[in-house]
Amino acid sequence: MSEILREVIADELAKLDDDRLQLVTVTAVEVDSEMNHGVVYFDSLEGVAGDEKIIEALNEYRKRIQHEIALQVRSRRTPVLEFKPDETMRAAARIDEILREDVRRRASGESSPSSDVG
Repeated sequence: MSEILREVIADELAKLDDDRLQLVTVTAVEVDSEMNHGVVYFDSLEGVAGDEKIIEALNEYRKRIQHEIALQVRSRRTPVLEFKPDETMRAAARIDEILREDVRRRASGESSPSSDVG
């Protein structure tokens, strides 16, 4: 059910003409077993700096998105949505950047911070 909701929400966001949501990707949706509450995780190219305005925009469209879910998903209930940045994606990006920096350092012959300890 979470994947279906993610697709419906992503499709609905693509239809919205709001600059605040242009670079937003819905990464996951978690829904409780009763379908009362859902958390929509997102990421954007703006990162943390854009979170506040993105959450504000998503909250403005929350009822519209929930209405679309009710139309497309045959379920007795439609979850009340909450929007949160996907910290997992951001942590993975930070780890990736650290690893890339380490590869650059090694290629250039620099010592890494951990090898200087000793």
